[in-house]
Amino acid sequence: MAPYLLMVLEAPLLSFGREMVDARGPVSDFPGASLLTGLLANALGWRREERARHDRLQARLRFAARRDRAGPRLEEFQTAQLAADDIGWTTRGVPERRAGGAATYNSPHIRYRQFDTDASVAVALRLDPENEDPDVAALAAALEHPARPLFLGRKACLPARPVLAGTVMAETLLAALAAIPPCQDAEPAPRVLLSPGEGFGEGSAGAEMVLVADLRDWRSGVHGGQRPMRVFRQPPAGPTGMAAGGEAGPA
Repeated sequence: MAPYLLMVLEAPLLSFGREMVDARGPVSDFPGASLLTGLLANALGWRREERARHDRLQARLRFAARRDRAGPRLEEFQTAQLAADDIGWTTRGVPERRAGGAATYNSPHIRYRQFDTDASVAVALRLDPENEDPDVAALAAALEHPARPLFLGRKACLPARPVLAGTVMAETLLAALAAIPPCQDAEPAPRVLLSPGEGFGEGSAGAEMVLVADLRDWRSGVHGGQRPMRVFRQPPAGPTGMAAGGEAGPA
């Protein structure tokens, strides 16, 4: 048995960002390790320059996510006219200044950003090792009384309900995830994201392997590499509220 942190990520707009190419910012169906790390670090009051802390917390995360409700996905068109004397904010602590000839500023800056609308995703996570600081109890306390306002991906994505759904002692990630009641209007057989070796057999029928680039190098500020995760559909709940057969598994 191990302690697990339970969360519900639910909002009018959600943005679980994935690999971005050029001006387009797509989103994923599930949160990644870097997003969860940033969410928890923000609740703890950590500063962005505390890179070693972020790296260590991300390395300790083991999580599963269940997409209970999937609203329509929208793409926002953003444009801004930037002049030669405009100064941009950066995470490096040094303002970004613009360069180039006069014609550089004739056209607006254009980009596209995706959001999920009215979605709800349940997350269970544990820490490995579990007794290192911060532990699950410290994370739960931080989510209950966050040091700063929380957001789910982008700063415009404010939670519609408390992020903290409690803590639980459980044998596996899937058992912990099952302790989170489905949201209103939840799908009967929601999709679940789970890393290999976390209580779900490699050869189980109905599972799809996906490559996810969700690990951020917090020292350099960029994402790199991919790792395999598994996506499957959880069977509909039985009379007791548990998945048919008494445990979560593929459809």
